[in-house]
Amino acid sequence: MDSKISQREQWTSKLGFILAAAGSAVGLGNLWGFAYRASQGGGAAFVLLYVLIVLIVCLPVFVAEMALGRNAMASTLLAPVKLAGKNWYPLGILFFIAPLGIASYYSVIMGWTADTLFHSLFFGLPKNLTEAETFFGSISSGSSVLLGHLLSLVLTAIIVSSGIKKGIEKVTRYFMPILFIIIVILAIWATSLSGAWEGYKTFLLKFDFNELRNPQTIRNAFTQAFFSLSLGIGIMVTYASYLNKKSNLPKLSVGVASLDTLVGLMAGFITFPIVLTFGLSDAISESTVGALFISIPTGLGSYGAAGRIVAVAFFALAYIAAITSSVSLLEVPVSSLMDKFGFKREKSVWLITLFLFLAGIPSALNLNILGTVDSIFGGVLLIFGGFLVTFFMGWVVPGKFNEELNDSKVGIKTTRYLKFMTRWIAPPIIGFGLFISVFDLMKSWVS
Repeated sequence: MDSKISQREQWTSKLGFILAAAGSAVGLGNLWGFAYRASQGGGAAFVLLYVLIVLIVCLPVFVAEMALGRNAMASTLLAPVKLAGKNWYPLGILFFIAPLGIASYYSVIMGWTADTLFHSLFFGLPKNLTEAETFFGSISSGSSVLLGHLLSLVLTAIIVSSGIKKGIEKVTRYFMPILFIIIVILAIWATSLSGAWEGYKTFLLKFDFNELRNPQTIRNAFTQAFFSLSLGIGIMVTYASYLNKKSNLPKLSVGVASLDTLVGLMAGFITFPIVLTFGLSDAISESTVGALFISIPTGLGSYGAAGRIVAVAFFALAYIAAITSSVSLLEVPVSSLMDKFGFKREKSVWLITLFLFLAGIPSALNLNILGTVDSIFGGVLLIFGGFLVTFFMGWVVPGKFNEELNDSKVGIKTTRYLKFMTRWIAPPIIGFGLFISVFDLMKSWVS
């Protein structure tokens, strides 16, 4: 297989990698997906399942992906082939296709976010639910949605074309501290709302044991865990290929997963008080976009000038989170073209950007298509990719996995634990989650 693996850039520091990886993980999946999936069914049961999946399944997957990337020192398209031969080229193709599918509609949602931020800043907010639904209809249809889709892709492309150090790492070093400051301030502000405690109790603290057996809740928990941590689609494989051998992979995984989970929970502590305070429970649970683009503007719109200020901060936060995630989605196929064909970074960036704009047009013009693409690429394929990674590193190239753990200088107990989890625990649990997810998704399409 011909390839022209490019000279690998490297992160300037461990902090640079952590912020970039956390930036990939902390995105609209936290601010938008967490609230919707928690309210759609499960509440505290969903949160419990989500946390357990992160701890038991996602951390071993995280370490396995980083071990694959750092050992191969190649893009996701070629990394499996480099370690195990041509028979594993399909895994590389999956890692190449999945982020393209997600990025094609993710930029559409970014465009909605930018439009909402712009309107909040210059024109104000809708005063009731009817106005909010009309407003969302205006930003999710017509030429404006294509313009937002294009501009978000171009902004992402400019960052990625600057490279790892001057582009992705520089932007995340600047944006991530701002993101954390804004989310902490908003979470503190949300506690002052009259419906704060009711929101926490209804969506995050209300536990129904039956939800632990609900296929939809199980699918939502697996999807949220893998999507919010950017697992199963090659992002961490790509980012780890720019790491040096001195980095401790398990510690980096725990750090990124902890930041991501914290942000997801804090997003819930912002969203749910707003929903209960302004009586918007139906809007958030009935629509995948209701939590972010209908409920939040409606609630804050009835809160006067203070609500408008909070809305600007919230959607600025959402767009920052979206940018840090979109650059990681673009970097995966870009690095693959660079390695496979020897293209310059700029050429790869703009070729992929053009493709994403065209591929995203159906999602931009039809919400049902966007939802379907999200369910497949942002759900099932992520879980499937996570399953394949654990099988690959645990059974196909266990020696390479062990080599990376040794290079990380982790203790014997940690090494044995990760190898055991990657081989024996994670694959069957992910396989179960994949089966339930496919079953529930097909049932939802039929009904």
